[in-house]
Amino acid sequence: MSSLRVAVIGVGHLGYHHARVYDELGGVRLAGVVDVDGERAANAAADFAVPQFRSVAHLIAAGVEAASVAVPTTFHRDITIELLEAGVDVLVEKPIAGAVAEAKEMVAAAQANGRLLQVGHIERFNGAVIALFEALKRPRFIECHRLSPYPNRGHDVSVVLDLMIHDLEIALGLDGTAVASVDAVGVPVFSEYEDIANARIRFASGCVANLTSSRVSMDRMRKIRVFEENAYVSTDYSEQRVLVYRKKPGDLAVGMTPMDLISVDPLEVKREEPLKLELASFVECVRKRERPIVAGEDALAALELAERIMDCIRTRQ
Repeated sequence: MSSLRVAVIGVGHLGYHHARVYDELGGVRLAGVVDVDGERAANAAADFAVPQFRSVAHLIAAGVEAASVAVPTTFHRDITIELLEAGVDVLVEKPIAGAVAEAKEMVAAAQANGRLLQVGHIERFNGAVIALFEALKRPRFIECHRLSPYPNRGHDVSVVLDLMIHDLEIALGLDGTAVASVDAVGVPVFSEYEDIANARIRFASGCVANLTSSRVSMDRMRKIRVFEENAYVSTDYSEQRVLVYRKKPGDLAVGMTPMDLISVDPLEVKREEPLKLELASFVECVRKRERPIVAGEDALAALELAERIMDCIRTRQ
């Protein structure tokens, strides 16, 4: 089997790590990098001993088969569509685009050209989240908290697009039915956009998701709790830990408390670098022509929900 020729467009902090992982993956050849910052591109090209291309067009002409796009969101649409129309499969970082209309164009381009479009919702490749999806059957209530101190990046958009969108994509994936209603509140603190937001989402299944995101918290927290019949699953993204609280069979005996009938069991979690799992999955999907775990359509649905939440917040103001 020949090596898959993969390139990286945008080798800033995140894109550099895409290049690093591709360079380490078996069956993959890192074929080159592109970046508008010539010095940054030259450094990455030297570190991985690969060509530095002057533009996406030059990269395409070199016969690249797949590419990661890790540029600012405002450029996602144009670069991704250029690659897709040239027959290149694409993994574009999240959010898929800055607006729903742009995301729809990207999804349509992938479909029209028979190419794969995967979106970098990396939390789906967190070992704890993988275990969570495997453990759940029918969620009834989902609660997410994603809190962090004020960042040095990402504050040019709402916290809904910066942080909450991770959990929106996960909640959509866990439930799998249409969104029936949305209620949300949010406030700006240091930026002109929402720095704190809460959304309550009801799905057609009856499941309710309550999501809180903040980038003005003193401490970091990335947790999701999911309730289903006779079970409660608590997941810590950062610690990559999943605990299942489940009602034991049988009735209360004399002298017992209800808590005596609760078992607490940790789930086995695959502790590998999420980015490595994400890119390896992308490569496998390209080779087998399989639908990615987070395809363009999934990311589009998350972005549509994010926009709906932001609209709800802003109509209250």
